[in-house]
Amino acid sequence: MKNKQQKVPTVRLRNSYVTTVVSISMVLFLLSLLGLLILNARRIGDYVKENIGFSVILKDNVREADRVQLMKYFDASPAIKSTIFISAEQAATELQKELGENFIEFLGVNPLKPSVDIKFHAQYANPDSIARFEKEFSAYPQVEEVYYQESMVNLVNENLKKISVVILAFSALLLLISIALFNNTIRLLVYSKRFIIKTMQLVGANRKYILRPFILRGILNGVFGSVLAIFLFLGVIYIARRQMPEILQFTDGKTIAMLILLIFASGLILAGLTTVMAVNKYLGIERDRLYY
Repeated sequence: MKNKQQKVPTVRLRNSYVTTVVSISMVLFLLSLLGLLILNARRIGDYVKENIGFSVILKDNVREADRVQLMKYFDASPAIKSTIFISAEQAATELQKELGENFIEFLGVNPLKPSVDIKFHAQYANPDSIARFEKEFSAYPQVEEVYYQESMVNLVNENLKKISVVILAFSALLLLISIALFNNTIRLLVYSKRFIIKTMQLVGANRKYILRPFILRGILNGVFGSVLAIFLFLGVIYIARRQMPEILQFTDGKTIAMLILLIFASGLILAGLTTVMAVNKYLGIERDRLYY
């Protein structure tokens, strides 16, 4: 009977540690998904911007040497991600495939002109930059006109800004909730030891001596919670790649590795800081208030 009574506190203590580790892992897992959402949202936005159509229509009488020189200039520009030259014949072939009929036989001549399809880097794919490039490219003697859907460029950039604001607001709210949950989890664990903390203080133990075991335990809980969160995160990535690979098409190994390091570092830092804050709270209050 006596052995059973002695085992009860040990079991409760073990259960409290397990509960703390699981709670920490859930919070870190939530933060990892949040990080994945933010990184993917930015990359998807960049992908959309970098696929905005921008065509430079060349004159019919442009010499091959002039065209090559113009292409070299485009390729050397830091704002341009890629260029594709489309001859008049290639343009006619593609249009015939889309229309399903030979319009050249009907017209008797190919009305299409050679062109260069340009894709800009995301940071340059905004209305102001594209308008500046339109003005600059239109002044070239080899260029007849520059074509792009201005309304589409404006719409894409405006929608991406709105989506970014919503994601950032949601992320900030989720981050605050996660930190609050993390803090409450550690505080509950320390709360169960508040009398031990006060007793150690009353018998003359200094602050560092009291803090040391709690910080070590907090960091250890952070390590276990981080490892569990990492396994959960990798499990979600594995399932998503098998079931819905299109969701993670913008996520590479480098991003996943960075998020794993972030999870582990966050677990250690948050566990250590919240433990210090919780212990300091009970070191600074009067003994009578420990019962409330």
